[in-house]
Amino acid sequence: MQRYFMYLSYDGARYHGWQIQPNGMSVQEVLNKALSTLLREPIEVTGAGRTDAGVNASLMVAHFDAEQKADKQLVYRLNRLLPQDIAIHKIVPVKTDAHARFSATSRTYHYYIVTEKSPFEHYTYRFPQPLNFDLMNEAAAILFDYTDFTSFSKLHTDVKTNNCRITFARWEKMTPTKWRFTITADRFLRNMVRAIVGTLLDVGRGVLTLQQFREIIEKKDRCSAGMSVPGNALFLANITYPDHVFIEHE
Repeated sequence: MQRYFMYLSYDGARYHGWQIQPNGMSVQEVLNKALSTLLREPIEVTGAGRTDAGVNASLMVAHFDAEQKADKQLVYRLNRLLPQDIAIHKIVPVKTDAHARFSATSRTYHYYIVTEKSPFEHYTYRFPQPLNFDLMNEAAAILFDYTDFTSFSKLHTDVKTNNCRITFARWEKMTPTKWRFTITADRFLRNMVRAIVGTLLDVGRGVLTLQQFREIIEKKDRCSAGMSVPGNALFLANITYPDHVFIEHE
């Protein structure tokens, strides 16, 4: 039995998130079926994260164990079998104790905002109100002062801790009407990025001051933070791992 890391991307529009759901199609379910069909053995993939319904991934990593060899030919066959909105980029062998979720050292998300209507911006959130992005970046820098992000977590989750270490958080101008928020941390809570973005938008439109943003974090109360922005503009963009989990680094 060999363990593999599979690197993939997907458009989340048709799916009820990454994780298998009782009443809706998930990315995990589609991958399990495709791999089990091609390898002719029961395969279950484990993802590096659990993206919510409608959320996209320009890079997701998942691991699986298989008796059959997984190589470039399997990547080719998977891409022929899978729907257009899921793409496999590579499959690499890893150590038996490597874990797509728990071995990851960082994750990066992107969120895209546009300030005017466009018929081609399917993966952005249009926010027509004036925004002060310099002030939003000042607020984003406040995130580095904290580790407990209960105020930005979905309620009633089963995690043991709401502590995360954020190492990067910044808005960047992509075009005159398009902005991208990039945030990197060792781990993220359910709905965390969308709640942070929604609260930063409140800062940017003058509803919250920097001090009030800080107080929201310190309250550790989701009800005190801003709205959760739509998932269609959110992308899981990168995941990093230590070299020692990969077999080629032995």
